[in-house]
Amino acid sequence: MIAGESRGVGDGSEPSARHDVRTSRGDDPVDFAAAQTRQRTNFRVLPPFIGPSADRSMNYQLLPLIASPAELKSLSDDQLLQVAAEIREALCEIVSDRPAHFASNLGVVELCIALHTVFDFSKDRLIWDTGHQIYPHKLITGRFPEFKSIRRKGGLMGYPNPAESDYDLFVTGHAGASVSTVLGLKAADDLVNPQENRRSVAVIGDGALPSGVVFEAMNNAVELEKDLLVILNDNKMGICPRVGGLARTLDRARTASFYNGLKRDVSWLLNKLPLVGEPTEKLLGQVKDAVKGFLHGGMLFEELGFRYVGPVDGHDLPALREYLQMVKDVKGPVLLHVFTEKGRGFKPAEADPVRFHSPSPFCRTDDEEGVDFLKKGSSPAYTDSVSEAIHAAMKRDLRVCVLTAAMCEGNKLQKIRSDFPDRFFDTGICEAHAVAFAGGMAKAGMRPIVDIYSTFLQRSFDHIFQEVSLQNLPVVFTLDRAGVVGADGPTHHGAFDNTYMRTFPNIVCMAPGDNADVQPMVDFALALDGPSSIRYPKTNAETVSREHQNIELGKAEVYRWGEDGNFVVYGAQFPDCVKAAERLKAEGLDVGVINARFCRPLDTETLFKAIESGFVITVEESTVNGGFGSAVLEAANDAGLDTRLIRRLAIPDRYIDHGERSEQLAELGLDVDGLVAAALASAARQSMARNSAN
Repeated sequence: MIAGESRGVGDGSEPSARHDVRTSRGDDPVDFAAAQTRQRTNFRVLPPFIGPSADRSMNYQLLPLIASPAELKSLSDDQLLQVAAEIREALCEIVSDRPAHFASNLGVVELCIALHTVFDFSKDRLIWDTGHQIYPHKLITGRFPEFKSIRRKGGLMGYPNPAESDYDLFVTGHAGASVSTVLGLKAADDLVNPQENRRSVAVIGDGALPSGVVFEAMNNAVELEKDLLVILNDNKMGICPRVGGLARTLDRARTASFYNGLKRDVSWLLNKLPLVGEPTEKLLGQVKDAVKGFLHGGMLFEELGFRYVGPVDGHDLPALREYLQMVKDVKGPVLLHVFTEKGRGFKPAEADPVRFHSPSPFCRTDDEEGVDFLKKGSSPAYTDSVSEAIHAAMKRDLRVCVLTAAMCEGNKLQKIRSDFPDRFFDTGICEAHAVAFAGGMAKAGMRPIVDIYSTFLQRSFDHIFQEVSLQNLPVVFTLDRAGVVGADGPTHHGAFDNTYMRTFPNIVCMAPGDNADVQPMVDFALALDGPSSIRYPKTNAETVSREHQNIELGKAEVYRWGEDGNFVVYGAQFPDCVKAAERLKAEGLDVGVINARFCRPLDTETLFKAIESGFVITVEESTVNGGFGSAVLEAANDAGLDTRLIRRLAIPDRYIDHGERSEQLAELGLDVDGLVAAALASAARQSMARNSAN
């Protein structure tokens, strides 16, 4: 149950359920074992929840009345269970209308309610790791009236956001930093306001736990001897089923109640025997660590120096509240292990939590046992096209292997995992490890592909430098979600990979202009003897009708030359540039389109010809600072060319709010209308410059 406790036995009349725990500072004993006994005997069954069909909507009775978590404290147990049911209904209504995180939010409803009834987070500190499970927290911190705006432009963010509420401390979306952050908050609070005795709580999932930074923070927390509560939300999954040795360690914790019950019963029995009792129990105590090492998954945390408590049923609200109340004032770092079920309360999500992690909009079927998902567009997504290209390459070349950091489903790698299990590697949420792992595989003769979201590759910057670029090893980075991603917002936009990847020597940086570029670009990357990256956005992949030109190192594809100017596009805006050029032609402006394909190395021959013939608009879905447009300007400046008529269209030097992807592209001027407007403005500027010269 808990590290460092002094085990007691009863008076000999019955097995004792009491395990006294004293802190190193001499506090009163805490009766965790008795609480677990009550947890097993007083389990509360949740009220039935079936979710909405197309014509059903719950009459919310309590959620609209909760303006702050303080109001939860006055509710009865039955009323709190009603709040839980209403939260699940609100979640189902939202997700049936738009893509959103679902199963993970269903799984933390009781935990969220328990936290807010035991702590006062108007002054205490709470960090939800990653943050995608924040919806119940938003609903009971006064945001129910705005909840229908979540993930919409101008509405609530789908992640924590301090601009919305003081109960949200950080904007988050990446995994693993919660323990470090809350430890920093605690250290500062102890220095600045020690008299307030603020409690500090981090809630982290078992999928995020293997991130190396988590254990760095836990190690530091023990060294600093800070009063810190880490709640391990263990649903046996991240986005998809967890992997690795740590997962097996946590699985052993599910036998902890068996271990504790066995020890109590044996102690009672031995005390009944003459001349045995206490001496034999001491012997039993001496061998307990060996038994716990086999049975008890919490041993890892105990060895780190954390006081381990659990496991606790994460859907037993009274038990959760009791445990939280007991650990609230325990001194030193504590880990409370909570078992939850991802998708809890919604049958389709319980049956398939992976698909319902962030499902497409759906409506309930008439039999209440399934859902009908709304149909998507007919064009394939770039994610699917890249996955198919990788699959084809793996079929041809036994050296090709794939690494992903817990994103098999997100990157559409299920078929690769099924067809090539020996060459598919899921490292868990450990991007830095994945990149260094890939470097080792490449050194040994393989052709590894690191298939990863652009925003998550940032977590492995140093290993791109040392283990890949510096060694000049043939590792291919396929960077999904490069560009704006829509409703997930600023933590998930892939805005920066282009800037930092092109700074590394040896790396070839590419982006397909359309779907026709994908397969040949993947094949080209795998044929290189050094590292490369391919970036592509979260959108359907259109195909521009043309005679496709082969991929050659550092060579752009000229779709057509323009007499007045040219779009030089790096990436998936290629089809929109073609559409914009057609509209401009109808307005009397002849603008060409060049599909750059490469950011490093640049096709300077083609680019310089375009610069000398008229205005140039560089187009890219990445940050303007140091991106493709900057590379063009640098090359032109080094060559002594006039750069005054070069304009960069890119993501500006700020974070882009959440909303629909189409709304974001329009805001940035990266849709057809924006491209047309930019070309007209550049043409006017060019005309003024020529008139001035005359």
